[in-house]
Amino acid sequence: MPFAPLLSAIVFLLFAASGAAALIYEIVWQQLLQLVIGSSTVSLGVLLAIFMGGLCLGSLAAPRLVPHEWHPLRAFALIESGIAACGLILLVAMPLVERLYITWGGQGISGVIVRALVASLCLLPPTFLMGATLPVFSRWVEATAHGMSRLGFFYAGNLLGAVCGCLAAGFYLLRVYDMNVATYAAAALNLLAAATAWTLSRQSQGLGLRARGEQSGFRLKAEGLGSIQNPESRIESRASDLGPRVLVVIALSGFCALSAEVVWTRLLTLLFGATVYTFSIILAVFLVGLGLGSSAGASLARRVTRPVVALAWCQFGAAAAVAFSAYMLLGVLPYWKVDPALSGDIWAMFRLDLLRTTIAILPAPLLWGASFPLALAAAAEPGDDTSRIVGRVYAANTVGAIAGALVTSLVLVAWIGSQHAQQVIMIVAAGSGMLAMIPLRDGRERQQPRTRRRGLATATIAVAAVGVIVLLAVVPALPAVLVGYGRNSANWVGHTGDMLFVGEGLHATVAVSRVADGVLNYHNAGKVQASSQPPDMRLQRMLGHLTTIVPRQPKKVLVIGCGAGVTAGAVSVSPAVESVTIVDIEPLVPQVARDYFGSVNHDVLRNQKVRVVADDARHFLMTTTEKFDAITSDPLDPWVKGAATLYTKEFFETARAHLNGGGVMTLFVQLY
Repeated sequence: MPFAPLLSAIVFLLFAASGAAALIYEIVWQQLLQLVIGSSTVSLGVLLAIFMGGLCLGSLAAPRLVPHEWHPLRAFALIESGIAACGLILLVAMPLVERLYITWGGQGISGVIVRALVASLCLLPPTFLMGATLPVFSRWVEATAHGMSRLGFFYAGNLLGAVCGCLAAGFYLLRVYDMNVATYAAAALNLLAAATAWTLSRQSQGLGLRARGEQSGFRLKAEGLGSIQNPESRIESRASDLGPRVLVVIALSGFCALSAEVVWTRLLTLLFGATVYTFSIILAVFLVGLGLGSSAGASLARRVTRPVVALAWCQFGAAAAVAFSAYMLLGVLPYWKVDPALSGDIWAMFRLDLLRTTIAILPAPLLWGASFPLALAAAAEPGDDTSRIVGRVYAANTVGAIAGALVTSLVLVAWIGSQHAQQVIMIVAAGSGMLAMIPLRDGRERQQPRTRRRGLATATIAVAAVGVIVLLAVVPALPAVLVGYGRNSANWVGHTGDMLFVGEGLHATVAVSRVADGVLNYHNAGKVQASSQPPDMRLQRMLGHLTTIVPRQPKKVLVIGCGAGVTAGAVSVSPAVESVTIVDIEPLVPQVARDYFGSVNHDVLRNQKVRVVADDARHFLMTTTEKFDAITSDPLDPWVKGAATLYTKEFFETARAHLNGGGVMTLFVQLY
């Protein structure tokens, strides 16, 4: 039909607008809820799990909740309108949510439960609707390889739109305007997509579409959407064990993708600095890879007779691609010298960071993106309800992604380090490929002799196993110079002194070095944050002494940011001080200060009147009922994502509310 290309382009743009809005919301909601439940790894893990869990539930429940008689485009329009309404309601309701959380929130397990409840209340309704869009729309196509590949094409549009939303939010909407304007922009995209889809549904007949009723319910068949399958690409009936196996493989693919994103974000923020812009660049490159890969996988799914084999090779390729990225991130980029003249042009630095990120991490997301349409094609059987197929595959991929993000961020990196975490990802990716390659017992593989089929599969699995073992040795160790000096690593090679300690914690990677004259340096966020040099010692101790000299009765003191512990040590030696509370978001930092800086911080971490709280300082003050006679704050630089909230008017007002009469707050500001 002459309108078919135009129709496909319009639908592609609908999904692009939906994806752009979703990423704007995700970034805005993350910022809003971090101000309520904190920015610790636990809080971020809760947010991510609830966000992706809502997508999973929506993809599973939508085929059952949305009647088959509904036109897919009208259902899509209603869902997009609902997402816009949820986004606007959440923006208005957030002050009330914050007041409720302050009343009920706290520390420990109960605090985590309350965080999960608050995040669920805010995020489940809109994310449930987001997860429903693709399964509901998929009723427009038939459950064939050709139809599933067309869905992969639209899914690619959704991902590429997400790239635009990510960059727009990170580099423009939140930088030039605020979270309100960003939310309005996302809602406008939702409503535009809804209006377009509704109008398109009313003009279906004029666009060359014809409705076709089936026993399973409403199915709209469009020549322009390629739902009629080519005879040469016909797939035989699905074997009994292929469907569940495809779900496991695509779940493991999601696990590997989000695990890798967590590790690579940790490493690249060390190299580029943990700014909002760095996070936006990394996410954009990752989404570009998924989108381009999904488009390529959709095209491939139409041409292969055994999409499950192509799915397997994508997993093998992803394992090799992770090894490549690990080598680039740990063995090449830290030693890539940058022209000093670029440091004065921030946009030139952003372009360079984008180039380096693309070179380092793009290959694997391409293969993970291609896996989704191939999984759809492998799981599809003519006559199936496409919405249920899409919902199951999407949900399996999302469940794997949730597990990958949580396990890697909360366990793997802090337990075995980024080097070994990437090796685990490679093993899981190769294992999922092997699972997909195992010959089926019956069904579509009968066209080949069983012995030949098993022989080819066994040989492929053996080669893959040997290959991944060889590639595991390619992954370098985390360079100490990268942990210590970040963006300036290349200039410090051979001049770092003795690296006494390098450790990766839940939130940060820290190091301790000793230079030739015996000076100790404490490194965090890719730079020296504290040292035992005389000028630094004077500054750090002055901050502590002012905190106890100015107040009338400094009995209870709160120290925000442990660092090397020198400021806390200066506070602790005051005879008037009876208790000191040190709050640091990274549990590893106080341990480092205790083990390496005890000689210069009065061994403060072993002092009986000192207690350590591992939490975001803003969250701690919001949820505690304690009051203090003095508060001193020396967090990371304001440009570090999350730390900026400790330099705001709202934070100072919160701190003042927790001061006793005559209390004082001292603060170190990095004016340089």
